[in-house]
Amino acid sequence: MLGMRRVMVAAATVESAPMDLDNHRGGAGEPLVLVHGIGHTWRAWKPMLPLLEQTFDVLAVDLPGFGHSAPLPAETDSTPAALADAVEAAMDHAGFQSAHLAGNSLGGSVCLELARRGRARTVTAISPAGLANTREGAWARGILRAMRWLARRVPLRGAVLQNPVGRSLFAGPTLGRPWRADPDDLMEQSGLFAGAPGFDSTLPHTMHGQARDLEAISCPVLVLWGTRDVILLPRQGRRFQRLVGGSELRYLKGLGHVPMSDDPELLAREIRQWRERHAPAPA
Repeated sequence: MLGMRRVMVAAATVESAPMDLDNHRGGAGEPLVLVHGIGHTWRAWKPMLPLLEQTFDVLAVDLPGFGHSAPLPAETDSTPAALADAVEAAMDHAGFQSAHLAGNSLGGSVCLELARRGRARTVTAISPAGLANTREGAWARGILRAMRWLARRVPLRGAVLQNPVGRSLFAGPTLGRPWRADPDDLMEQSGLFAGAPGFDSTLPHTMHGQARDLEAISCPVLVLWGTRDVILLPRQGRRFQRLVGGSELRYLKGLGHVPMSDDPELLAREIRQWRERHAPAPA
């Protein structure tokens, strides 16, 4: 059974303004923090949660302005660093001095920023955002805006998402195997995406907002990229590999930008094996 709770955290950028981050917590073992991409929520990880919770104490958060989390204050730019402040505070509230981190897209950028701050034991960055060039960034923003427009205007009830063809048409830009997605989950995620108050303020900082000093990251970093990612093109993975010393890049054949639904067993196995290879459990 999936559990859900809210935690009160204060972003470091605005100490006087506590934030209510919606999150899921479950499992037992070493701490693992999951961070979703722009437009998504912690529910992006639902297919993987039963697998990961066999090994980890999992905290999956809604970033500020997404899911059921309040947005950052209007005077605070919604950059990966500012979002990392909120996730870092959630880690503190959970009692995680450090944790294994896994993030998708924007969430990958947030995890790398937390690793730069020394809060990560290992990082699994899945199609991380932040190092797109100008043309790639414009391409990705165009797709995301089109998907947002679709989610806000096209009725998705009835047979549209119940049909594998309908799921393929709607979720094709994000998933490599959209016909496998749960229609009820897609319905819920579409509604939250349509109403996300943080989307417009976060999008400008997503493609080019990666923290500097990635070479300062000292923990093991695994970069995973689906070969069918049409939002952030797979060639961008090599840029992260060059900047993060000792990192490893692997391409996931046939998977898309949000591969957690495409092949949850594979993604969970990659995260578990990366932890086993590089961060043996403390005595």
